[in-house]
Order: sequence, then C-alpha cells, then structure tokens
Amino acid sequence: MAESGDGRRSQVRRLVLHGTRGVVSRCRDFTAEALTDWGWLPAETAEERERAEDVLLLVSEVVTNACLHAGGPQELVLRHAAGRLRVEVADASPVHPRLRVARSPGLPGGHGLMVLDRLAGAWGSEDKASGDGAGKVVWLEVSRPSPPPWGRRRADPS
Repeated sequence: MAESGDGRRSQVRRLVLHGTRGVVSRCRDFTAEALTDWGWLPAETAEERERAEDVLLLVSEVVTNACLHAGGPQELVLRHAAGRLRVEVADASPVHPRLRVARSPGLPGGHGLMVLDRLAGAWGSEDKASGDGAGKVVWLEVSRPSPPPWGRRRADPS
C-alpha cells in the first residue's frame, strides 16, 4: 500500500508488459482481478456493474492504443483509493494522444479516445518521470458509484 496525496491509503497493482501479443486480454484479466479484490466486482447494482465494465473497456482501449501507436505498452499500473481508480499505461512513444473527430464514424477504428473521453471521469497523458526512459504515461480516473442514501439494496432472498 502507498499513501495518496490526501493522506489516505491507496492500493497499487503493477503489471510489466512486453510486446503486443495477447497483452489486451492480459491487462483486462489483471484489472478484473484487482476490481474483484477491491470490491468493485461482483457488482451489487446495475450501476456498479456498468462502471466496472466501463473500467475494463477503458483499459482495453488505452492498451490497444499503445499497441497500435506506440509499439506496445510497457506497464499497467492500477491505483485504488477512497472509491477512486486511476489507471496508468506507460509506453515508449513520446507522442501524446490527441482527441480528434473520427474520420469514418461508421467504420471501426479511431474511436478509442472518444470512448475514453466519454466514460472516464478524467484522463490525460504526461511524460514519463526522469530515469524511466523516453515515453509517456496515459492515465484515466474513474470513481466508484455512490450507494443510494438509504444504503445498498440486496436481492430478495425468497
């Protein structure tokens, strides 16, 4: 565990990656395992299930972009603190992603950053910290849905 900037404890998971073969599914599985360990899965409500599915889709999109545009991701880092998840994908390319209008709305491809922009609470990219070599980190943040004010509802056991 590490301490977050506001003094709360955060949980961190790291997955070092090489190449592009099978990396998207490895990252999704790694993320699903972390979400399970951190209580996001199995989801108790439809909203929680949708948010967890959004996280898995976002991880797939960011990792796929690293495969297509940066020679593959080097590392996936998941940081969880106080119901907030930060996903970081490091790669060797110095070129930062830019949100653009898709050229062919009806065709596949070119929509990853639009999906990221719609589903993530916040996202961006930054140069890797010095000493980590050239490249960048693309990050996104997602908050866990808040329970209703009257508490969590469970399915009727009958």
